[in-house]
Amino acid sequence: MPDQLANEIRATLAAARSQFEYLTDLGFEEQKIAVPAGSGLQNAESAIPGSEPLDTIFNELGDCQRCGLGASRTKLVYGVGNPNARLVLVGDAPGHEEDLQGEPFVGEAGRLLDRILQAMGLHRDDVYLCNVLKCRPPNNRDPQPEEGATCEAFLAQQIAAVRPQVIIALGPFAVHSLLKTNAPISKLRGEWQSYQGIPLMPTYHPAYLLSNPEGKRDVWDDMKLVLRRLQTDGECL
Repeated sequence: MPDQLANEIRATLAAARSQFEYLTDLGFEEQKIAVPAGSGLQNAESAIPGSEPLDTIFNELGDCQRCGLGASRTKLVYGVGNPNARLVLVGDAPGHEEDLQGEPFVGEAGRLLDRILQAMGLHRDDVYLCNVLKCRPPNNRDPQPEEGATCEAFLAQQIAAVRPQVIIALGPFAVHSLLKTNAPISKLRGEWQSYQGIPLMPTYHPAYLLSNPEGKRDVWDDMKLVLRRLQTDGECL
């Protein structure tokens, strides 16, 4: 067998093994929900006409100093991904790595989120990722209500520009900001909510799962509900 072919087979087996180990780590044994070909869950690059509305919102933010976080941040963290995504994931606030790179979900929690998306048959280029806050709170402290109120208008514009079919809210601040409730995530997750008429699934933030791995099964159960919702809606397109 040629060396190149052997190396490709080994790489494929290693990727499959990694995927299996991760799904086992999530706490379940059945296979992941397959994304059917032509379902529209994965958007082809040719289907993306551009992101002018998102660019306009970003330009409006500018060198934002609308709250005190502007003075302490390294980089403003806006949003990344498919501007026509059917799925938007909203986190709480940027962390240390996000603040340095100016991109959401790039630290250890972001790598875990990538693995969750992979288990769903998705990539971060298929979805749109953003946070409620666009600047990192000092020392990763909890966001303040006034900071959230300042950023929330821009988040609402981002969601309106993408026009997703489903939103996933990750973490307590994102859930409470979008749903206007103080109910704990443990009481909200697993049940469909609504934001501006868009179905919203609240769930735990990947950062929470790093220190509370017992929550992985709950998150996977929530992701399966999201996939089924997207697949069902896709059949009606």
